[in-house]
Amino acid sequence: MEDINNGNILYRFTSMSLEDESWHRVMKTTKLKIGKKKMKNIGLRSIMILRNDQGIQVTDALCRHMAWPLPYGGKVKDGCITCPLHQTRYDLKSGEIKEWSPFPLIPKYGKIVGKLRRPSPLAIHMAREIDGWIEIKLSS
Repeated sequence: MEDINNGNILYRFTSMSLEDESWHRVMKTTKLKIGKKKMKNIGLRSIMILRNDQGIQVTDALCRHMAWPLPYGGKVKDGCITCPLHQTRYDLKSGEIKEWSPFPLIPKYGKIVGKLRRPSPLAIHMAREIDGWIEIKLSS
């Protein structure tokens, strides 16, 4: 921390980490083909990176229901990803829940499994490609 006195005004400067506001270089562009998903970590946060006809989309990697890694078995269809464990479905652009834990189809058991966690949307992150790299900016 540094104090600078400029006449009657005292300016205080602190060194702050801007890590949460910066872009993170996570993988080479050539390592992600159209229709494929990858799971990567930025610090302690697991993210899913997928490439489709519209470009690159990035979300948190773990299903908000039971923390299953969506890149491993998650099905992408109609702009949504469906968790293979209990079929929770999220919109890939907004993170909005389209369907919360409908599986298994046995009514009583399905309702119990669905209530293990409160429904919450999937975090969406920004992505860009620069100089042959995919870079990610995490949302808060």
